[in-house]
Amino acid sequence: MTIGSATCRFRHTALGPETGSGSGGSRWQSTAPIRYPDPGIVWLDPRFQPLVLGNAAIERIATGFRFTEGPVWFGDGRYLLFSDIPNDRILRWDETDGGISVFREPSHYANGNTRDRQGRLVTCEHDTQHLTRTEYDGTVTLLADSFAGKRLTGPNDVVVKSDGSIWFSDNGAGTRGNYLGHAMPQELPFRVYRLDPANGALTIAVGDMARPNGLCFSPDESRLYVVDTPGAGPKTVHVYDVVADGTKLANGRVFFDAMPGYADGIRCDTQGNVWCGFSGGPDQDGVAVFAPGGTLIGRILLPERCANVCFGGRKRNRLFMAASQSVYALYVETQGAIGG
Repeated sequence: MTIGSATCRFRHTALGPETGSGSGGSRWQSTAPIRYPDPGIVWLDPRFQPLVLGNAAIERIATGFRFTEGPVWFGDGRYLLFSDIPNDRILRWDETDGGISVFREPSHYANGNTRDRQGRLVTCEHDTQHLTRTEYDGTVTLLADSFAGKRLTGPNDVVVKSDGSIWFSDNGAGTRGNYLGHAMPQELPFRVYRLDPANGALTIAVGDMARPNGLCFSPDESRLYVVDTPGAGPKTVHVYDVVADGTKLANGRVFFDAMPGYADGIRCDTQGNVWCGFSGGPDQDGVAVFAPGGTLIGRILLPERCANVCFGGRKRNRLFMAASQSVYALYVETQGAIGG
C-alpha cells in the first residue's frame, strides 16, 4: 500500500454561488456564497422535501481527476476513499482538513469499493480482473478472479450483506479497452456473483442482464437493486426479491427506466429510497432519487455526470458523489443504509 501526499493536480472548491448547477456555469469557478435553498436541489415530489435541507449547499470538495468512481466512507478515520480509474490510483479525502492524498498507486485500475462487516476495504480491480480485500495491516487478499475455470471479465461494483456475503457485478468495463484497464477477450457472460463468506465459493446471483453495473440492497435486505447498462438498448434499474435463506434472488423486474438518462452506481437510504449516480445531460446530470416504489422524487444537479455515490460523515448523513473529474458532497436529512 502506497501512501503519498497531495500535488497541485488536486483542487478543492468548497462552494459555488448564484447560477444553477445543471449548466456548469460560474457557480463552480466562484467563491461567492450561494443563496439557500440551493437551486441545484430539485424537488419533483413532496416525498423528497423531508430528505433534503434548505440550508445546505452542494460542495465540490475535490477536482482535477480523470474519472472518479467507487466512493467509500471510513468513519473511524474520517476520510473518504475513491477511485480515479484512468490514473490507476485510489485517493483519500480527509474530512478534517479537506486534504487529498494518494492511498494506493497503482490500484490496478480500481473501480468500485466498499467495506465488509469487519471494516476492511473490498475493491473491484479492472486490470487484474480481481476482487480483493485490504487487510488491517495493508496487505491485499485475493477474493475472486475466476468462475468455472474461466477468468472474470472485470469486477465493477460491490456491496456486502449483513451475513458477510459479498455481491459484485462483473461487466467487463476494464477489459473492453485500454483506458480503464486493458483490452482482452471476454471469457464469461456479464453477471452478478455472490461470494460465500464461509468457503469463498462463487455462485451466479444475476445472469439475465446485458451488462450489470451498480447494485445495492434495500435497508432490510429483502431486495437487491441492480443497474443494467448495455452498450446498446435501454439502460434500466431492476429489483430482485431476496429469497430462501438470503442467498438467492427471484422475481426480477424493472424498477425504473429513466431513458434517455440512466443510472450507474446506486445506494439506498434507511427509508428505502434509491440514490443514483445519474447521466442525462445538463438538466439531469448528478444524482436522481427514487422512492421505494420507483417514482422519481428529486434531483441533485451537478455540472458533470455522476458515476457513483455513498453516504458518510459523522452521522452517515452526508452524500458523497463521484462525478467525472470531481467529487461533490451534500448534507441531507436522511442516512445511508448500512452495507453500501
